[in-house]
Amino acid sequence: MSARRGPSRRQFLKTSAGLVIGFTVAPKTRLFAFQQPGGAPALPPPNAFLRIGEDDTVTVILAHSEMGQGVWTTLPMLVAEELECDWAKIRVENAPAAPAYGHTAYGAQMTGGSTSTWSELDRYRQVGAMAREMLIAAAAAEWKVDRESCRAEKGFVVSGDRRASYGSLAKSAAQQTPPASVALKDRKDWKIVGKPTRRLDSASKVAGKATFGMDVRVPGMKVAQIERSPVFGGRVKSFKADKAKAVPGVRAVVEVPSGIAVVADHFWAARLGRQALEIEWDLGPGASLDTGKTLEEYRARLGAEGLKAKAAGDVGPALAKASKRVDAEYAFPYLAHAAMEPLNATAVVGPDGVDVWAGTQFQSGDQAAAAKIAGVAPEKVRLHTTFLGGGFGRRANPANDFVAEAVQVAKASGMPVKVVWTREDDMHGGYYRPMWAHKVSAGLGADGRPVAWKQTIVGQSIMEGTPFAMMIKEGIDETSVEGVVDSPYIEAIPHHHVGLHSPKSPVPVLWWRSVGHTHTAFVMETMVDELAAAAGQDPLAYRRRLLQKAPRHLGVLELAAARAGWGTPAPAGRFRGLAVHSSFGSYVAQVAEVSVEKGKVRVHRVVCAIDCGICVNPAGVTAQMESAIVFGLSAALYGAITLKDGRVQQSNFDDYLVLRLDEMPKVEVHIVSSSEKAGGAGEPGTPPIAPAVANAVFAATGKRLRNLPLKLA
Repeated sequence: MSARRGPSRRQFLKTSAGLVIGFTVAPKTRLFAFQQPGGAPALPPPNAFLRIGEDDTVTVILAHSEMGQGVWTTLPMLVAEELECDWAKIRVENAPAAPAYGHTAYGAQMTGGSTSTWSELDRYRQVGAMAREMLIAAAAAEWKVDRESCRAEKGFVVSGDRRASYGSLAKSAAQQTPPASVALKDRKDWKIVGKPTRRLDSASKVAGKATFGMDVRVPGMKVAQIERSPVFGGRVKSFKADKAKAVPGVRAVVEVPSGIAVVADHFWAARLGRQALEIEWDLGPGASLDTGKTLEEYRARLGAEGLKAKAAGDVGPALAKASKRVDAEYAFPYLAHAAMEPLNATAVVGPDGVDVWAGTQFQSGDQAAAAKIAGVAPEKVRLHTTFLGGGFGRRANPANDFVAEAVQVAKASGMPVKVVWTREDDMHGGYYRPMWAHKVSAGLGADGRPVAWKQTIVGQSIMEGTPFAMMIKEGIDETSVEGVVDSPYIEAIPHHHVGLHSPKSPVPVLWWRSVGHTHTAFVMETMVDELAAAAGQDPLAYRRRLLQKAPRHLGVLELAAARAGWGTPAPAGRFRGLAVHSSFGSYVAQVAEVSVEKGKVRVHRVVCAIDCGICVNPAGVTAQMESAIVFGLSAALYGAITLKDGRVQQSNFDDYLVLRLDEMPKVEVHIVSSSEKAGGAGEPGTPPIAPAVANAVFAATGKRLRNLPLKLA
């Protein structure tokens, strides 16, 4: 993107802060138009800013949410690389919610899809370069020397024996005419990008100084708890609040769309008041939900092809003529996001608008929802993004549920209110990764290669009924079939058919770390492993043959296998399995080393290789692979949300287990040096781990585990 002249596109302001630089989003197709109803959205005003203070501080204002993935550090690295500033002077602030901060690809202000780094790679570097050039121009003018005699160097402009700090030049730099274009550094000249860099947010988090949503306190604030329907889709028929109001500290009981809210001086009063409520519910059809029966219905649907998602050749005859045929069915449960910080939001509805404090991934949607509830224009909603204690997609909810509740309760009660979800509320609150069932029939030729592949997938659409519904084409939600229709295995099979059924259910579903790849990668990588066994070939050698036209898949596979010692004896009692998968523009292979004792699977070591294209912060990518592996292992070994009589059976971490510290395997991460387009890092490490473990279990026991979580008994 090129810089342009004129204050209407870039604002260079002379303020007490020194040099303030804004930059704009190039016009692109947008998924959202929250701020411009009734027509195409106008080009946004400058949508992110670099602020250089007279004290030499460099403040980067981020439009993306920091939820542990490291953008608080990665994006400032891009600015600092081109600015040639002192890294120790970098500061970071969250941007407010405003149209100016729209995602460069999607338009809405949001964080998700492992897009933050690649979407900002150019414009954050460019604004750093613009600031550098304006600072140099200011110094050259002050010293009356040629611009070419000056250079930027670690927060100073230098010319001969003259040196001026950025802070001392900031005001005069603001008077310079913005450059019409800037040249970005060649990769060979990078000093910061590509180097492992410690996170800027770690110190405040370790010291307990960082502000998460749960830490917010505002004057006069009350705390609210909401009693929601025990089944999805239920509604309040009637309620009595006398006993709740009698609890010391309870100030109000109000009805909101999701249930009955008890507003109190503090959390425990609100909790006790909620427990004292007497509510009669109209439970509706959700009261009959039973995940066991739902799975039976899904399996019955596997007998029909469903809507065509991808097809080539003539699968039926090809299967009939195959030398060998392998048939398999798979099942995957609902999964909760289970972030460490339960959902919460604080809202103040006042005469001059609405203030909301929340750890959110979806500022545009939350702002629009709050505005609608309060009856004000979106710009009258001031949304203050805090740090997020985990997101994984749950805090990017198109229904805007937890933020909407806070505004509803604040408006109904007339008080500043923080709505706090308990862990049980969080677990029962829905918006899970959907249940899924798959059936695959594969035929092998005489040489062991697959010649036919028929796959049927059954599960709820995530996108239906959301602003993202435009991603559903001819009935196919692309997130339901991603990882299959774009698989290099499928592409190489001459006869294939992939079909999809998208049944409806009252259970609300949502994207979950790596979205559709959470189930499709498992099917593809365990099935290919099974085909290798049927062909009598080593799993690595078999994949090598199938991936000859997929060099980046093959590259990470070879790297992970070599570093794991594939082909050499594993430690006594341990067995290896591998998997490779591409998602979010990155390629990841993993080798899991496991043991099985008394029916329990133990993962001892995971070797991971990732090709994410240009890697801005290797330390951050390594951390994300480690995080994704732990997240994926929790689901692979334990994760399941089940319903009976409409009620969610799990409630907390005692019955919705996550990996414990003593179960953590040794994780080794290897990053491919690449000049390819940057891909994502937050999610791609999750999909391969479950199939790698399942394939290792087969090596150990000879048993194929086709359902998650993995159970030998």
